[in-house]
Amino acid sequence: MKRFFLISIISLSFGSLSAQSSGYWQQHVDYKMDVKMDVKTYLYKGKQELVYTNNSSDTLKKVYYHLFNNAFQPGSEMDARLYTIKDPDARMVTKTKVDGKEIKESRIQYLKPNEIGYLNVTNFKQDGVAAVTKTAGTILEVTLAHPILPNSKTTLTLDFEGQVPVQIRRSGRNNSEGVELSMSQWYPKMAEFDFEGWHADPYIAREFHGVWGDFDVNITIDKDYVIGGSGYLQNPNEIGKGYQDEGVTVNYPRRTKTLTWHFVAPMVHDFTWAADKNYSHDVVNGPNDVAIHFLYKNNPETTEKWKKLQPMMVKVMDSYNKKIGDYPYKQYSFIQGGDGGMEYAMCTLMLGNGTIEGIYGTATHELGHSWFQHILASNESKHPWMDEGFTTYVEDLVINDLSDKKVENPFKGNYNSYYKLIESGKEQTQATHGDRYDENRPYSVSSYVKGSIFLSQLNYVIGEDNLSKTIKRYYQDFKFKHPTPNDIKRTAERVSGANLDWYLTDWTKTTNTIDYGIKSVVENGDATTVSLERIGRMPMPIDLLVEYVDGSKESFYVPLRMMNFEKENPNPSVKRTVLNDWTWAASNYEFVIAKAKNTIKKITIDPSGLMADVKQANNVYEVK
Repeated sequence: MKRFFLISIISLSFGSLSAQSSGYWQQHVDYKMDVKMDVKTYLYKGKQELVYTNNSSDTLKKVYYHLFNNAFQPGSEMDARLYTIKDPDARMVTKTKVDGKEIKESRIQYLKPNEIGYLNVTNFKQDGVAAVTKTAGTILEVTLAHPILPNSKTTLTLDFEGQVPVQIRRSGRNNSEGVELSMSQWYPKMAEFDFEGWHADPYIAREFHGVWGDFDVNITIDKDYVIGGSGYLQNPNEIGKGYQDEGVTVNYPRRTKTLTWHFVAPMVHDFTWAADKNYSHDVVNGPNDVAIHFLYKNNPETTEKWKKLQPMMVKVMDSYNKKIGDYPYKQYSFIQGGDGGMEYAMCTLMLGNGTIEGIYGTATHELGHSWFQHILASNESKHPWMDEGFTTYVEDLVINDLSDKKVENPFKGNYNSYYKLIESGKEQTQATHGDRYDENRPYSVSSYVKGSIFLSQLNYVIGEDNLSKTIKRYYQDFKFKHPTPNDIKRTAERVSGANLDWYLTDWTKTTNTIDYGIKSVVENGDATTVSLERIGRMPMPIDLLVEYVDGSKESFYVPLRMMNFEKENPNPSVKRTVLNDWTWAASNYEFVIAKAKNTIKKITIDPSGLMADVKQANNVYEVK
């Protein structure tokens, strides 16, 4: 078993910004960081140099940084939110009973001074000149020494010191499976500035947004620790311990107490790492010669499962490449750490115990985020459904494709979860900021489930082939950019020729629901009149399947007028009749079947199950 990190910086094809309109721009950052970790006290100190390129037409007088570690302190916004949300994250609270009643309390409030997280910034300078800083919770506001003009660069330097918190959420020390250091959101991170302005959101435990750039990071740590994370290791000959490639002479400094690991991560929007003294490290060759790394706790039970996981993830990456587009880096790492599963640049931190099925599902989901979030970098905070939902869609699709027992509709469970949310009356629109949901459950269903249905239902609206082409074109046009909801809609329009503004509006910006029904089936001599009704506010085109008593079938398609589009027959083996279109203003619709009623066995609206009709009972007429 050969264990190594790639040495060279890979020259990537990041997609041309010119693929966008001439008015498109995005900021760029180049980080250089040197950090020293004290594994006994969990304190670390570092220096950061950041070259910031202002590609906007704005003159910037201030910039903002995220100081995520400050969330893990009593009295923080993250702490407060655990008391104000109705269903706090179970990982972040303790449960006690008072007078027989269960009370949930924030774990953060009980952190001692040597257990909290913090990140302090000092000695901030812009091009060598001191600048004024102000810290407010997890945000650092910097009044610049001089404005950053449009299309210009500036160099920002700072010193920082932090304390790794007891693991509460994602990052931290000594997680539930004994991983010592999960270092996500650990450094002062520049906030994103785009056409909407600054996105300096406080950290309340949701998602992230970042600026594209290159990272050059040196991490000095006790020599007994093994590190995995974002980027390519540049000095394997100095690290030794089996991390060098074949043919490289090892210059292992045996007498030193620490080692400095040098990583370079090109064109990413975050940098994460994890460290443990007891990591096993395997590497397998993936599609397109991508080195897939696995770092996990060295014990028999975990080792057996992670060995089984390795060939499975090679197949998953290959399937994602075919369904979306090629993974553009030459390395990806699955790392045991964190508190569940969370995507980061070129890696994921995930729990490593449990069943192999659970580990496989988590790994598949988190790898999918490399396409939907770490290459297509939508704003997770504002539009979590674009990230979590699209990843859930491809995860379900790929797992089903690779399964020995395939199902006809791998998304059925998503639809059922969505219907339960509608029944609860707790749905909020997908335009809701990720931090503003009243409860965690509606947030999860809106982001993961309804976001996934956006794509699976788009299959119903424009057809499977058009959806497949849409996903691939969306990836090619917007990789290494920050796509918005309108971008996926416009891509689908360009591919299919359909008008889809209604779809984006009703599905993501309202709580309008889909509800169509078969109102009546009336015999009219040798013909039968079928009356349909639209009960819900959201319009849709309609597929109907008619089954006859003699076993034959035929289908009918009712286009939606505002789409100006006719979908191809999704089942060419069944004869289809295209009817007149249906307007939104008309809530009722009639058509005639040129056969007597007594020959009809069953009529079904949407036999595919891909239209999210919230009341299924009225979708079927059946002769018992």
